[in-house]
Amino acid sequence: MTRKVQILAWTLIWSGVFVFGYLGWQIYGTDLVNAGVQEEARSDLETALAEARRDLPEPETIEGAVADGGPVKWHPEPEPEAGAAFAFIRIPKIGIDRVLFAGTDMDVLTKGPGHMSGTPLPGQPGNSVLSGHRTMHGRPFHDLDLLEEGDAVEVESAAGAHTYTVREIKIVEPNALWVTDPRPGGWLTLTTCEPKYSARLRLVVWAEMTAGPNLRYVAVTAERGDE
Repeated sequence: MTRKVQILAWTLIWSGVFVFGYLGWQIYGTDLVNAGVQEEARSDLETALAEARRDLPEPETIEGAVADGGPVKWHPEPEPEAGAAFAFIRIPKIGIDRVLFAGTDMDVLTKGPGHMSGTPLPGQPGNSVLSGHRTMHGRPFHDLDLLEEGDAVEVESAAGAHTYTVREIKIVEPNALWVTDPRPGGWLTLTTCEPKYSARLRLVVWAEMTAGPNLRYVAVTAERGDE
């Protein structure tokens, strides 16, 4: 009987070691891997953005659109390839300065926050949706719950640097796909799991474009009712 108890005890001990070791890797080990991925992506992206800006066409003048400062111009940007690094996202309030990738599948989000395909790119009119991990793989959106209305979010891409101001924060069900719906103007929708260490709900932050080279163009599209 004693032998059986010893075997059971050691089984439980090693099971605990395995479980806690796995959890430790998921929480902290993936952070270390992600740090290396982000560092390499940052260096490559800085070079890529400089090259992309040299190759971008001249901004398009929007016919019939005039605002303070003269004719309204649009700074377009080509759609990046799936999984590619294409922008920086910075949120000073919570110390975020990360490389942003194209796509939101599991492989992409292990590298950093991702942009949902089918929604406009940041800096363009409409509702640009970004998602990121909260408790692993660098946890880019770990402290998203600390944001408040009025806080700034900046995204820098080939089209330039655009600043967004937080307008609304909500906790919703995971199937609340309406958060990705089109919006007039220029918006960022940031999504992550809620609460921390659980995928039971989603934390959603909406931020409105308030500065950047496409700000006047975004205002014109909103006035015209363009999506």
